[in-house]
Amino acid sequence: MYDKKIAIIGCGNLGLSILNGLLADPKIDPKKITVTKRRTSSLSHLADTGIHITSNNIEAVQQSELLIIALKPYTILEILKELKGVLKEDQHIIASLATGISIQQIESAIDLDIPVFRAMPNTAADVGESLTCIASSTSNADSEKIVKQCFDTIGTSIVINEELMDAATVLGACGIAYVLRFMRGMIQGGIEIGFDAVTASNIVTHTVKGAAQLLIERKQHPEHEIDKVTTPKGCTIAGLNEMEHNGFSSALIKGIVTSYDKIEK
Repeated sequence: MYDKKIAIIGCGNLGLSILNGLLADPKIDPKKITVTKRRTSSLSHLADTGIHITSNNIEAVQQSELLIIALKPYTILEILKELKGVLKEDQHIIASLATGISIQQIESAIDLDIPVFRAMPNTAADVGESLTCIASSTSNADSEKIVKQCFDTIGTSIVINEELMDAATVLGACGIAYVLRFMRGMIQGGIEIGFDAVTASNIVTHTVKGAAQLLIERKQHPEHEIDKVTTPKGCTIAGLNEMEHNGFSSALIKGIVTSYDKIEK
């Protein structure tokens, strides 16, 4: 992957997070990265990094091999049709980040024998901690290796079946917002019981990070770790029970399902 020229077509919030993750990898030459945006002025702060910034998608495609398509779902197919004339079967690999747009739809739009992948990273790519789900219909192992290696530079990637990509969007990408909203609530609670906002935020962020690391390293079910801190008649179980009485878990599950239903519609 490191010898490939990369283009991020549509460098909005998610594209920028991926770009920042790529730039943090010392093995990636910024001069091999091209990013596009309709209004390039919002990317002017990146001018000194060595990347190529342009509003010309065709130019970006011609200069690149791995294309990360970070366009909105309602624009991606039309733009891919416009790029069809400069896409080359022996040169390009496409990784689409568009929610709800299938590999078959992309293949129909370009009508070329080019490896097509769907990838769903999240904005934690900005700090090299994205969980990216990848799906494809290609049997080209080399292309899959290149795409996976690319997204591994911004965190961790896993390969899943395409029919689970919408679910992956909700759990992995929307999930960032869910976790942050939960953390905001914890911070607000911390302020109410006596901490200033800065201290409460510091405690909450590191507590959440520690909880996640426990599950990542020990590979246990959350309840296994919860049991360790819920002593009989203790304050932890009292707080957990109060949250559940007020619908904590059911509200979260309903939110996840609602987001998923929105994509499906």
